[in-house]
Amino acid sequence: MKDNKLVTTETSLAIKGLQLSFGAIQVLKDVNIEIGQGEFIVLLGGSGSGKSTILNCIAGLLDITDGQIFINGKNVTWKEPKDRGIGMVFQSYALYPQMSVRGNLAFGLKNARMPKDEIARRIKRAAEILQIEDYLDRKPAALSGGQRQRVAIGRALVRDVDVFLFDEPLSNLDAKLRAELRVEIKRLHDRLGNTMVYVTHDQIEAMTLADRIALLRHGVIQQFASPAEIYSKPVNIYVAGFIGSPSMNFINGQITGREFAFNAHKVNLAGYDGHLRDGPAILGVRPEHTGFRTDGPGIDATVEMQEHMGAESVLHLRLDGQRFTLRTPDDTHYPEGTRLRLTLDISRASLFDPQSELRL
Repeated sequence: MKDNKLVTTETSLAIKGLQLSFGAIQVLKDVNIEIGQGEFIVLLGGSGSGKSTILNCIAGLLDITDGQIFINGKNVTWKEPKDRGIGMVFQSYALYPQMSVRGNLAFGLKNARMPKDEIARRIKRAAEILQIEDYLDRKPAALSGGQRQRVAIGRALVRDVDVFLFDEPLSNLDAKLRAELRVEIKRLHDRLGNTMVYVTHDQIEAMTLADRIALLRHGVIQQFASPAEIYSKPVNIYVAGFIGSPSMNFINGQITGREFAFNAHKVNLAGYDGHLRDGPAILGVRPEHTGFRTDGPGIDATVEMQEHMGAESVLHLRLDGQRFTLRTPDDTHYPEGTRLRLTLDISRASLFDPQSELRL
């Protein structure tokens, strides 16, 4: 018999043993997520990772193969989307072009036979929160991309639900608008306090918006934790390489006692916060946790290219035949062939088992 009770009454959304297959292809594999009231959760992953599929299962747009979905303590696994108490914001806006903004906001409420005065009240509140009062009588074609997305959010907002689902809502916008609306969505969450589940492939969106991130790969959650924990203590090599730009540097070597040796170099592991055991290992160091000098002690590396990015540069180096990147303030030029001595911040590094690829 399946358990129909939630672990805690303060759980807003719970997914238990979720599986989804299309024929012989298994898309989601035993997904388990428990989300507290008012949390902002981001489902993060690359194309085909299963993040949007999970969102569509929560919304009731896909029939699952196995598992259960609970919203506010109620088993909604087989309920229709309209009966789940969710509001969904799509990537494509999904606005009715022939209707005004006001008409788009009111459409679902009219279908639910809501009184006119209540519809007007909800539209007024949503328009004030999203700052779209001046656009209520315009049609979507007369709006910018950012304004259309605000309307799409407003259409979910007027439903006055407890759980909002966002399916890559900013991916069609330019970089400046994405940054602006990202801030607006965060403010919206802070103001409303509703539970929000947000799908994105953009790690900056995930790191800045989320209370917790579920990072997916091939339909399996690799790590479900706060942005700070995923960044500082990735559970495996995939998570470590996915988070961060440029991504983490990986060095193959050998642990003996409190030392990590690779080629002719030895690195003291005394400051490492984790389990050590003798044997092969992979050392992971982020570009921002690597220092350098032009002389003195350190690990020899050669500059291949300097990538100027305004306030900082990314140096692309060659280290014992493999590529290595580091970040530095963009106030000095390092020509190709410049030799540098690297210093690694072991207290912020990661060590992984080469076979399992799990963090030590």
